[in-house]
Amino acid sequence: METFRILSTKKLQPNHKQFLLNAGLSVIEADFIAIQSVPFEFKAIGQNLLFTSQNAFKSFLLNGESANYKDRTIFCVGSKTKEAIENAGYTVTAHADYAEQLATIIIEKYSGESLTFFSGSMRRDTLPDTLAAANINFNEIEVYKTVLSPYSIKSRIDGILFYSPSGVTSYLSVNSIANEVCFCIGTTTAEALKDITNNIVIANKPTVENVIIQCINYYKERI
Repeated sequence: METFRILSTKKLQPNHKQFLLNAGLSVIEADFIAIQSVPFEFKAIGQNLLFTSQNAFKSFLLNGESANYKDRTIFCVGSKTKEAIENAGYTVTAHADYAEQLATIIIEKYSGESLTFFSGSMRRDTLPDTLAAANINFNEIEVYKTVLSPYSIKSRIDGILFYSPSGVTSYLSVNSIANEVCFCIGTTTAEALKDITNNIVIANKPTVENVIIQCINYYKERI
């Protein structure tokens, strides 16, 4: 019986890794990106706050003044980000799985309100460009940096789990993709592979759990 080797481009929680092992898959894991929070000041904060990742919200909380903004309404991308925000005692007014979807909600329902976008150093231009084109009053504060930390993989790999475009960039900086199947957390991550491979499986929901489910389902009939 063939054993398929899976690389996760970030270290998994023990239960997530166990799901893959229980499915008969071999797992290699490494953090291909690192997140570094950066100092920032609260200046010209809008009526609403915007976060597109858990990393941004975690970095936001590290500033001691963040508790002063618990009365602000919050927009965010991703169910996991929403969960983290609400667990910290803040209120999420609108959220979506993708930045494009959230931009549409903001433009349709909150166009007359000001907004502060807490972002990372490698954030995509889609959301701010869309808001700017719609004349939404917003400013942006960078609260963390994404640092590439690539690893050269020497062993045979059958499948790769990708969770962000920056993870793809980091991996490809020292590795190549031939016949490996790439399991992506969402369409944005898959887009980073569009000129590299057609062997792409996109998660139904942009969560780590669903990436793992897609991987297991793909290989269960091949083991």
